[in-house]
Amino acid sequence: MDVSQQKIKVLVVDDSAFMRKVISDILSSDDHIEVIGTAKNGKDGIEKAQLLKPQVITLDVEMPIMDGITALSKLLELNPVPKVIMLSSLTNNGGEATIKALEAGAFDFVPKPTSSIIHFNIEDIKDDLIRKIKSALTSNTLNYTERSITPKINKVEKKEITLSQSKLKYIIAIGTSTGGPRALQQVIPYLPANIPAAVLIVQHMPPGFTKSLAMRLDGLSEINVKEAENGDVLKPGCAYLAPGDYHMFVHEASGEYRIGINQEVPMTGHRPSANYMMNSVAACGHKNLIAVIMTGMGTDGSIGIGNIKAAGGKTVAQDEETCVVYGMPKAAVTTGVIDKIVPLNDIAKEITKFTGV
Repeated sequence: MDVSQQKIKVLVVDDSAFMRKVISDILSSDDHIEVIGTAKNGKDGIEKAQLLKPQVITLDVEMPIMDGITALSKLLELNPVPKVIMLSSLTNNGGEATIKALEAGAFDFVPKPTSSIIHFNIEDIKDDLIRKIKSALTSNTLNYTERSITPKINKVEKKEITLSQSKLKYIIAIGTSTGGPRALQQVIPYLPANIPAAVLIVQHMPPGFTKSLAMRLDGLSEINVKEAENGDVLKPGCAYLAPGDYHMFVHEASGEYRIGINQEVPMTGHRPSANYMMNSVAACGHKNLIAVIMTGMGTDGSIGIGNIKAAGGKTVAQDEETCVVYGMPKAAVTTGVIDKIVPLNDIAKEITKFTGV
């Protein structure tokens, strides 16, 4: 559908009358979006969705009577299936609940401003929300088959043995955005504990939510996954996720490769930026590099992955069919630097093949 010719029909679901008004006003300010209704909780949202058949739903995570996570699973059973964007407050449980919603099939999420109603700033979420609603319409959120993942209960014992016997033979750089939290669960848990590589991940996400994603991936994976901290030494069998609102980079110091984080200006509109991280990987001096670009809006990573290729690295891009949004991989493929274009479920295989595990 061409959004320039037909308005996108949106249902707003939030328990706060103030937020329903704010979100409706934000969306109605765009000529391509029509708010066709509002609902005050998940149960009300399901009933309104059945009646109004919205194309996109904004869904609050925390609500009485029926919360957003419970409502999401029921909304995704409707025909036609609406695209759902979660609105999440960063409370004690908000980050974890958001990751669960993305796992369950939500297209994306937008963090609610944390300021009081008196100091509420619509601009904090306006552009982000409108852009994601427009992208949701042509996304492939339900277009790929997921494998069943079982948490790796005994991973700690395995990793202690692995790390003491392995050297850092490879550095793997992964960049992703929209659809990434769900897609990463089809890659990171399938990397073996004995992989002689450290994995650097840039996932476009605001502060706070990246820690929840790192913890979730860690619980599912044989390798260790953590939110990156300044000064972390790259170790084989470990993955480092860039913290929200911070660039992550790698540099060599005294024979070790260390992570640095900073808040330099966003690159191509992003902080963290896949380009920023990959540029540092390309320049760090390590001889064996692998770069992967996965689902996401925009073009972030297309420059950095080219630099990794120029430094002698291997490059992989997720194919269009399994991407939620074929933006970042398409931009990378267009540059002509990609060695392998593969479905999501084959990315871990390509990585392990390159590393010789």
